[in-house]
Amino acid sequence: MNRIDKAFNNLRKRGQKALITYITAGNPNLEATADLIIEMEKAGADIIELGIPYSDPLADGPVIQRASARALNNGIKIADIMNMVRSVRQVTPIPLIYLVYYNSVFKYGIERFVKEAHDVGIDGIIVPDLPLEERGEVFDLSKQYGIHLIPLVAPTSHERIARIVENAGGFVYCVSTTGVTGERDEIQTNIKGYMEEVSRYTDMPKAIGFGISSPDMVSQLKDYCDGIIMGSAIVSLIDKAANKDEMLENVSRFVKSIKQVLQ
Repeated sequence: MNRIDKAFNNLRKRGQKALITYITAGNPNLEATADLIIEMEKAGADIIELGIPYSDPLADGPVIQRASARALNNGIKIADIMNMVRSVRQVTPIPLIYLVYYNSVFKYGIERFVKEAHDVGIDGIIVPDLPLEERGEVFDLSKQYGIHLIPLVAPTSHERIARIVENAGGFVYCVSTTGVTGERDEIQTNIKGYMEEVSRYTDMPKAIGFGISSPDMVSQLKDYCDGIIMGSAIVSLIDKAANKDEMLENVSRFVKSIKQVLQ
């Protein structure tokens, strides 16, 4: 069984919701990325998304855009990230997901990317700019190598939800609001109605992401989903830290505060 499936099954048995955390690989450097994975797992993260830096991340707001630019300026390449994941996988079984833009996969070689992701221990792939109508090759290769291609739906997806989630795996990434990633003070979407609509089309776990920035927001949303995705709030803490120790401490404290709400 895929590690993502195991995580959701175990959490469901304990009556808990998943905490899915996101960081940009290579920001501020790959050594720090590896340390953050371990630190977030210790603090209670159940699944970790690793963003592969890209020059034009259309789905991301300023915080993650800047993190991506810093990683690229450091010369981070996909092969470097693969090697880092292979190393981290020696010390942790936590489910790991790549969030990657399609052009990066295409340029690397689609089968090469999926096969190497499998070989180093990646459990899922999210491709936010991969159109439903063009996902066939990535989907088939993901199935072949036992990696979940995780679908994204939005409050505006409506009748397309059925096709988006068809034969997909892992969980449904439910974008909380239209627009890009980033911390928000509130979510305007009718989350209850939105989650009910998604549930009509799939029994897969549903995780809400985009704009969730505090324990209070998590508390308001957790009853409507199976997991919460936290990204920009964590990346912001990384960027504001004066040094590595402060970075790890601040991220750990924040992840613990979110996990406490989800237990």
